[in-house]
Amino acid sequence: GDRVDVTGITRGFGFAGVVKRHHMKGAARDSASSHEHHRHMGAIGQRKTPGRVFKGKRMPGHMGVDRRTVQNLTVVDVVPENNLLLISGSVPGYDKSIVIVRPTVK
Repeated sequence: GDRVDVTGITRGFGFAGVVKRHHMKGAARDSASSHEHHRHMGAIGQRKTPGRVFKGKRMPGHMGVDRRTVQNLTVVDVVPENNLLLISGSVPGYDKSIVIVRPTVK
């Protein structure tokens, strides 16, 4: 029943588009939109004013392979003969990947 923080490397997705990376909706699937741009992002700026794209605009790019810490997870059981630590909750990374388990700080 102890609380722990788990740190690991997230799963990699390579170069991801805006639909997968930022959960954008995409274009309609009807005849009004062109046939090959359903998963593109559309316009990214305004008009002459401000005449630029703001910093932080959500765009396609590399996704995953980041160090992430999930806080305040519950230890369900410890099985020393099989070298297992059973944790309830979401743990970053692939199966059989290495994670760091520490006592919780919050």
